[in-house]
Amino acid sequence: MPIWRNESLLIAASYFWSDTLNAFVFVHGPASPTLADVLMLTGLDISTADSSHLFDTKPSAKVETHAIDSWSGYIQKYRRTGPVNIKEHTTFLNMWLDQFVFCGRSAGPTSVYLSTAERLANGSRFPLGRYLLGSVYHLLHQVARKLLLGQRIGNLGGPWWFLNMWLSLHMHKRLEFDLFAQRFPMDIAEDYELDEEESATRSPLNYGEAVIVLPGTRGNEDQVSRFFQTLYEGLTEEHRAWMPYEDPDTRFPLTFHPFDEALNKDHDVMMAIITPRAIPVNFFGSGKSSNPTYVFYNPSALARQLAFGQLPIALCYAGVVKPRETITSHLEWIRATQLPSNADTDADLSDWIPALSITQAYKQWWEEWKEHLFCRSALTYRGMIDPKYKVPDNTVSTSNRCFNSFTFILYR
Repeated sequence: MPIWRNESLLIAASYFWSDTLNAFVFVHGPASPTLADVLMLTGLDISTADSSHLFDTKPSAKVETHAIDSWSGYIQKYRRTGPVNIKEHTTFLNMWLDQFVFCGRSAGPTSVYLSTAERLANGSRFPLGRYLLGSVYHLLHQVARKLLLGQRIGNLGGPWWFLNMWLSLHMHKRLEFDLFAQRFPMDIAEDYELDEEESATRSPLNYGEAVIVLPGTRGNEDQVSRFFQTLYEGLTEEHRAWMPYEDPDTRFPLTFHPFDEALNKDHDVMMAIITPRAIPVNFFGSGKSSNPTYVFYNPSALARQLAFGQLPIALCYAGVVKPRETITSHLEWIRATQLPSNADTDADLSDWIPALSITQAYKQWWEEWKEHLFCRSALTYRGMIDPKYKVPDNTVSTSNRCFNSFTFILYR
């Protein structure tokens, strides 16, 4: 099933991206895709120890891609009948990773993800979900950098689909979309006749399936302006969805439940979600063009999304290591991954109680910072997409109080 792009929402949200926090800085508070969202929406592995890496790895499978112009040609070339062997499985996974997961920039087949596809086909486990989240952050970073340099955005590739799903999920109340009312066709044999009490449809199996059917929209000035105004002024309390997975009455089957009594059973998953870490970017392929690097995952900025009481943001990597530095060796990657303290041995979640709240210290801190973040210069962005809008005279002055620590970005 295709994902319908909500271009207006994507454009409006992009104004609020912070390269410092790897989060959207909305008036109602910072929010960003987390490893919990990756797990809930895709089911990809986020917790397996990432002891191995993809440096200097060459696939053993020989899959020719340079002479094929399109993915349809790729499918025709490697289509077979009968039992699927490892090479055929690898060939399929290479297409799945390139075209559908990481959305490579090339319009045709490549072998960039072939070594990774081979590892998956052979049953090897590694936290593919972390690689996906790193690619989402990196996509937004690339857009921010190009805009700062005044360059055309063009085709950057990257998993825009996941960002689209996440925004739709966290804005579903504002979009007036009932996630839990969706129905999908049952897989029924042609010769099977349904009884009167049997239904030909079923509920979604997980949040990813529920949110994938949200209608899309092309970008236009009026819609972008209205979404921008909503995010600039802040979602109302009834429209906020910090943790869409919290309601025990609306749980889907096949979904990880962080709020049930089996928390200790999923301890590794919870620790992966709440531990600050460096997550990998561009660790696929080989040669200088791959530029393997990392970005920071900052749970302290997203505490309310992770069902913790929100304190003022603390960035554990600040002053320790530079973000997005090119990795050239295994040792450099190991050093980056071992920088944060090992919370796995320190945290006891057995008596953890969800607390989707904010502390008084956070409230005071955020009220002060909003005066700097949401100054007149930020509000004038709305005039760029809505010429009819007039910037109010009572906005905060664009004096030196407006810091440059956060980058607001715009799709053109």
